[in-house]
Amino acid sequence: MTAGRTPPNVLVVTTDQQRWDTVGAYGNPMDLTPTLDSLARRGVRVDRAITPQPGCAPFRAAFQTGQFATETGVWRESFALDQSTDTLAHRFADAGYDVGFVGNWHIGGTFDEPVPEHLRGGYEDFWLAADVPEFTSTPDQGHLFDGSGSEVTFDDYRTDAFTRFAKQALDSLSEPFFLVVSYLEPHHQNDMWTFVAPDGYAERYETDPYVPPDLIDGLGDWYSELPDYYGMVRRLDECVNDLVTDLEARGVRDDTVFAYTADHGCHFRTRPGEYKRTPHDAAVRVPAILSGPGFDGGRNIDRVTSTVDLPPTLLDVAGIDVPAEMHGESFLPVVRGDEADEDGDAFIQISESQVGRAIRTDRWKYAVAAPKLTGWRGGNGQPSSERYLERYLYDLRRDPSEQVNLAGRSNYRDVADDLRNRLADYIAAVEGETPEIKPIEKGYKEY
Repeated sequence: MTAGRTPPNVLVVTTDQQRWDTVGAYGNPMDLTPTLDSLARRGVRVDRAITPQPGCAPFRAAFQTGQFATETGVWRESFALDQSTDTLAHRFADAGYDVGFVGNWHIGGTFDEPVPEHLRGGYEDFWLAADVPEFTSTPDQGHLFDGSGSEVTFDDYRTDAFTRFAKQALDSLSEPFFLVVSYLEPHHQNDMWTFVAPDGYAERYETDPYVPPDLIDGLGDWYSELPDYYGMVRRLDECVNDLVTDLEARGVRDDTVFAYTADHGCHFRTRPGEYKRTPHDAAVRVPAILSGPGFDGGRNIDRVTSTVDLPPTLLDVAGIDVPAEMHGESFLPVVRGDEADEDGDAFIQISESQVGRAIRTDRWKYAVAAPKLTGWRGGNGQPSSERYLERYLYDLRRDPSEQVNLAGRSNYRDVADDLRNRLADYIAAVEGETPEIKPIEKGYKEY
């Protein structure tokens, strides 16, 4: 930490399965997120933030480490982050911070059992969480576990309960603090096969809701689920307002960096069989908003930016050295205007539904997948492949909803070849592998 500098507090809010375009600051017309919109106007909005992995556990491991999923070992659900891995909690604690975690951990491998201390990633000053809260709760009741492993029950809406627990964390932590509040909403409740908004919220959005262009004329379940989904987002924003108001009441709002993002988006099964786990923007593009010291009055970021850059950015704004093993890079120089806001791209790894890789640039989306049983027809078995086949190519300027797949079209061969080389460079740098990426001669009929 820089000598003589007063370190800011850092409060990070993460949500689960939240599309970027649910937020008014990104153009949603339904006024779902007045609090986030205000924070974005005051601070910094990352316009094209791309998750490094559109899956719950892989993103969480990437966020805690600043590394990609295959580097952390958590490249699919149910895997635990190795206890020897340094996380953001370790790095902030080493710099003199109190560190706390509330909510959805999802990288402990314990499912509905308490996460033992050695698998909590160094969050030793405050802990109130579950490995998979979806297994310990329903949307309106359940329990998390405290630092001793005891159940802490709740019987109100889950987002409200997590917010109340976050305020308890703020009561407990001393300044400077680093607190992560990890909400489960607006994820669907798996054992109910539906999205569940608080009582009275879905009804607000049943009449003429905004339908994102990528969903229009698609299949999936968006028609029945959007009202609840929007109601969940609205309640999340109200809870963010509760947290910001609480910081103001404590007199620490101006001393606290506030960061908000999601693990991945949601395309409501319009891409067959999935809410996520594909390279499409509906799954990989997420909100990313920061305000407070270092960000208020800063510049929005237009260039494509991976959220693997968020961990080093948080360390950077706190004056903590960014370790060399982090693959991400701080985007504070862009916010300050010291670095050009251009030439960004994002590398994406995909597991479970497929063994896939993709690159997202300002204009193009290029994606490949392993054409075997461990590939897109059953991708649970392997973290990577020795061979990939081109699967998607989208021109995002002409086709932002990714409806027309250009893969295999001869008039786009030069574009595909350039993107294939860029993707291969990412795979070599991140994974240390040099797989064959085979061009495809005929386009896919899927999607």
